[in-house]
Amino acid sequence: MGTARLYASVAASGFRRYATYRIATAAGVFTNTVFGLILAYIFIALWDTKPHLGGYDQAQALSYVWLSQALLMVVAVMGGGFEDELIERIRTGDIAIDLYRPADLQMWWLAQDMGRALFHLMGRGVVPLVCGAFFFDLALPSDPLTWLAFLVAVVLGVAVSFAIRFLVALSAFWLLDGAGVAQLAFIAGIFCSGMLLPLNVFPGVLGEVVRALPWSSLIQAPVDVLLGTADPLSTYASQAAWALGLLTAGRLVQSVATRRVVVQGG
Repeated sequence: MGTARLYASVAASGFRRYATYRIATAAGVFTNTVFGLILAYIFIALWDTKPHLGGYDQAQALSYVWLSQALLMVVAVMGGGFEDELIERIRTGDIAIDLYRPADLQMWWLAQDMGRALFHLMGRGVVPLVCGAFFFDLALPSDPLTWLAFLVAVVLGVAVSFAIRFLVALSAFWLLDGAGVAQLAFIAGIFCSGMLLPLNVFPGVLGEVVRALPWSSLIQAPVDVLLGTADPLSTYASQAAWALGLLTAGRLVQSVATRRVVVQGG
């Protein structure tokens, strides 16, 4: 019970930390809204030319635009979360202090990232979506259970995103500077998450590959659950499998890195 309270406090501190950046949040909301408007008109032109592209009608395609903008920071597609701080702590050697603390390193950062994600969902997710619904005819469901199913997929998406970024950060134990790996993950996230274009419109083998990668859990999977174009249970199973596999890989890498720190410290 004490451990649960510890990580709940860490999550709360992560929420409060990002809540202090009010001007940055307002600027982010403005940016997401403007970018959403640009993408929306591009999608309108595209779907006028090719109706039902990717299995979506135009209202669903526009809903996809605004939902992706709402989730952009929640699932940290472009990074910018805990991983920068963790890489810096590894680079400076401060990570040795973290490893000797009576708290699990992975769970500590996961709790903090969940707090960050909750703030961004409330602080940067709601307003762009409301603006999109005001300007366009969106295909958003009225059933609260569908929204609940969507939120479950979002939580699993955050877990997958964290697991990817945790592995990226741990690479700094061997590379000293994880910027290169972070940049590769950044590019993969933009291209393979559905941030710019639904993965359903990718043709042939390319479409099958990107939909099978873990980044599809970040945006494509939650949006499809909300729009009713994917079965929630099979979506959860795929997301949970990726989260469990990547978190397990992160724990193994953390264990190897911990032994390395202990040996060097000794």
